[in-house]
Amino acid sequence: MSATHDVFNQPPLLRGGNAYLANRALVEAVEREGAQWASAEMIHLGALAGSDDASEWGRTAEANRPVLQSHDRFGARIDRVEYHPSYHRLMETAIGNGLAAAPWADERSGAHVVRCAKTIVWAPVDYGHMCPLSMSYSVVAALRAAPDVAGAWLPDLTGREYDGRDLPASEKSGLTAGMAMTEKQGGSDVRANTTRAVPSDQAAGEYMLTGHKWFCSAPMSDVFLVLAQAPGGLTCFLMPRWRPDGTRNGISLMRLKDKLGDRSNASAEIELEEALAWRVGDEGRGVATILEMVNRTRLDCALGAAAQMRHGVVEAVHHTRHRAAFGKALAEQPLMRRVLVDLAVESEAATAAAMRLAGAYDRDETDFARLATPIVKYWLTKRVPGHAAEALECLGGNGFVEESGMPRLFRQSPLNGIWEGSGNVICLDVLRAARRSPEAVEAFFAELDAASGADLRFDAAVDALRESFVELDESGARRLAEQAAITLEASLLLRHAPAPVADAFIGSRIADPSLAYGAQAVEVAVDSVLERVLP
Repeated sequence: MSATHDVFNQPPLLRGGNAYLANRALVEAVEREGAQWASAEMIHLGALAGSDDASEWGRTAEANRPVLQSHDRFGARIDRVEYHPSYHRLMETAIGNGLAAAPWADERSGAHVVRCAKTIVWAPVDYGHMCPLSMSYSVVAALRAAPDVAGAWLPDLTGREYDGRDLPASEKSGLTAGMAMTEKQGGSDVRANTTRAVPSDQAAGEYMLTGHKWFCSAPMSDVFLVLAQAPGGLTCFLMPRWRPDGTRNGISLMRLKDKLGDRSNASAEIELEEALAWRVGDEGRGVATILEMVNRTRLDCALGAAAQMRHGVVEAVHHTRHRAAFGKALAEQPLMRRVLVDLAVESEAATAAAMRLAGAYDRDETDFARLATPIVKYWLTKRVPGHAAEALECLGGNGFVEESGMPRLFRQSPLNGIWEGSGNVICLDVLRAARRSPEAVEAFFAELDAASGADLRFDAAVDALRESFVELDESGARRLAEQAAITLEASLLLRHAPAPVADAFIGSRIADPSLAYGAQAVEVAVDSVLERVLP
């Protein structure tokens, strides 16, 4: 072979490591949030996430888009989505490892924390299939408003078996849940929904739904949480894909969305024609009923953002350690070192904040979670696209090539900022929580004050934030959410991270903020920070 085809100065494949054990910040968070009992489970999943098999499942699932089969060969409607076998392998593995609704059936303290940590470890394998896992998890929170309905579905929703067959729920060994909330004329303004819900004359609590849903995530799920206008106002319903008598429900898949982000999972536009559904919560209380679900999915948005930042910085550090330019490794170049350490600090702060939120839900810290959830969701999802772009740039042209996986990361990076409320909606929720719940504000500042006295720059930031909470002006809601998120991250890093990490974060986010990654003025112990990213 010609010498021009010799391959050198290229990094080796990043395979075979343990995606959990290598993430020092996550290991420490699992321990302090009371879930160290699950170490063996975490290590097992971490090894699997770093394996060649998992990487191939993710690659092939992403490369082979779902296909809509609206009719069978005889012309009968079947409304089925066909997924690549790798997608089913991903779902089987994830549900088997408790990444869906299993924590709701686990009474051990820290069960939800474990599931959240597993989400950070496993998500980079393939972001698409995390959507039905998240919905299956969060739907359970809403179903608690309807014990009779929940009793019929929870045993199979909270199990650890995946059954991807297109069959009635009674014939399957495990179930998944989806959602169909938004409509084309309303979007986040779900009160503008026009889908009608007419009470059935067959049984109390049964309704027939007719309307159009603009986004139905994971349309092959077995049940869906849906909002519709009942006689008493906007109401929440649980709608099965198959009726109890074994016939298909009145759900037609009109088309699959051609999305910006992942390609392995499907999102559909659907029409409902007298689709059977059961009421969840009281009529007219649809928004209130789904809030528990919304909060859990917002938690997952934060976890997804943390997973994506972790994904990006690991790829950047690995590449630059093995790629040389101008006589030495990229990771030894002064400017590159500043970029890498900035990406690392952002990733660690995101992990700390997301896992603190996970612990709050596990321990039912309602007041803290009420305010912290929109704050953390907003900021972490806002930081991801820029983080992904900078990590991609560390790989140069290699990062722009699909085989690197970085385009997949970049395409997915804006998703969580839109899911369960875009930025403005989330920031308005911050204001709403602050105005309606003084207890939430008190609990949030109690968390910040736990680091009081550790750093004068931090203390000044907390004082400034208190002043910002006095005048809750809508036009300043984004600034308020940003200040609150950064101060929370600083508090967590001061208490739980090594001093170089906390000092770098406070110096570059509070004392002397820099706009671009790598532009920070603060001096950092770079090697000790990067060693925590990828030993």
